[in-house]
Amino acid sequence: MTLEEKVKDIIVKVTKVKPEEVKNEAHLVRDLGVDSFATVELVAAFEAEFDIEIPPEDAERVDTVGKAVDYIRKKVEEKNN
Repeated sequence: MTLEEKVKDIIVKVTKVKPEEVKNEAHLVRDLGVDSFATVELVAAFEAEFDIEIPPEDAERVDTVGKAVDYIRKKVEEKNN
């Protein structure tokens, strides 16, 4: 499973939306209904899955699925270098 697939899978599990709704351009709040509680769950799941730390100010700026994928990819690459 690719990093992008893992991120989308986590979003599906936390938000309970249909997998086909989790597109890169989907807005987490507007399109997928992510509220503050789900945001905390998502951040915790991403941190656990990818062994990274996501500061609260970064979590606030990541507002689409695509941005989440890009952000997590960057954090994983930084950790591995």
